[in-house]
Amino acid sequence: MDIAPANRLSLVKLLVGVAVAVALLDWWGGWALPVVIFAIVFIVGAHEFGHFITAKRAGMKVTDYFIGFGPVIWSTTVGETRYGVRAFLLGGYVKVPGMTWSEEIDPADEARTYRAASYPRKVLFASAGSIMHGVMALALAWASLTFIGLPSSSHVGIGGFTKWQGHALNAAQAAGIHVGDRIVSIDGRTVTNADTLVKLIHDHVGTPLTIVVERAGRQLTLHATPVDGRTIKVNGEPLATGASPQGYIGINLTALVVPESPLGAIPASFHEVGSLARLSVVALVHRFSPSGLANLYRQVTTPALAANPKQQINRPISIVGVARLAVQGAQAGPGILIAILVSVNVFVGMLNMLPLLPFDGGHVAVATYERLRSRRGRRYHADVNKLAPLAYGVITLLLVFFAATLYLDIATPIVNPFR
Repeated sequence: MDIAPANRLSLVKLLVGVAVAVALLDWWGGWALPVVIFAIVFIVGAHEFGHFITAKRAGMKVTDYFIGFGPVIWSTTVGETRYGVRAFLLGGYVKVPGMTWSEEIDPADEARTYRAASYPRKVLFASAGSIMHGVMALALAWASLTFIGLPSSSHVGIGGFTKWQGHALNAAQAAGIHVGDRIVSIDGRTVTNADTLVKLIHDHVGTPLTIVVERAGRQLTLHATPVDGRTIKVNGEPLATGASPQGYIGINLTALVVPESPLGAIPASFHEVGSLARLSVVALVHRFSPSGLANLYRQVTTPALAANPKQQINRPISIVGVARLAVQGAQAGPGILIAILVSVNVFVGMLNMLPLLPFDGGHVAVATYERLRSRRGRRYHADVNKLAPLAYGVITLLLVFFAATLYLDIATPIVNPFR
């Protein structure tokens, strides 16, 4: 497909604008901010691309493909479709003529409208955005499991060291143990859990232990001698106070992250996304229940309650809160950022399939109702205008909910949970 010179110039202007925006965001909030904003815009674009490509494949006419709402920042027309970016990157839309039976359509375009499509094509078009969220969630979960992994209780590692008063190095540091080392065995006994490791060290006060650690893919043999905790002080207090000696070498243990095999990560990613989908359903029911809405009201009207970390744990957040949380996650590690993006995709995908207009699930519900009421040779046409009061009520609730969560995220941001 040839692109007209005017469109090429418009595309160059867009790319230059994006480069400038990325540079400003990086200067203002560090590298994580443009990465997160790009990820959010990509998720929005992918959602709309799902609608776009299914409409095209179904033979529907697509007149608009936009990212964002409000004033147009950039647009260009290629073929019969106008592509563009609007000022507020809070969503997007794909416009297909004939979403209602009351809409006036040029007779020449009637065959390519949404309302003229078959029931399966309508359902696929309306569901395509949420399907894309599911695909993205699975792809991200698989990538995280394959290239990063999950903490494994059977892989015991060194998370840090305890500072012993009066000692430049504790026993573990003196033995050459490093943060991140995995403890493979002690005195020939394989270590598969923290309890085994702790017991072996506690029971061998003053006895040199042969410790095999794995570091950067290599196994090293080190020697450490546990010290009686009653003779060691940390922050002015002895490590042990019992009648019997108890050995310590000064290590803090952690479960190490272990990658899955590419094949093993496939069922694991489906399990993870499925679990998040169930949690999303529970969260949706709770967030919009009378108790959930009442709790949100109390936090908006009581700043001290909104600032309480215990109350913030289950607080709903706006797109601003999601972006802030994702930036904090990115700074803490790529695995945390990916986990947040997986959760966002699953939650938005489930939310979007609620059988209420203006959600995509509402269009699926209307199309299904029409299909059930239709008879051979007579196609039933639902009057969507009758649902307008319900749709306006849903939109009003969403606007109030969004305004409340946005206010909380700006006035009382959630404490960084990754510190």
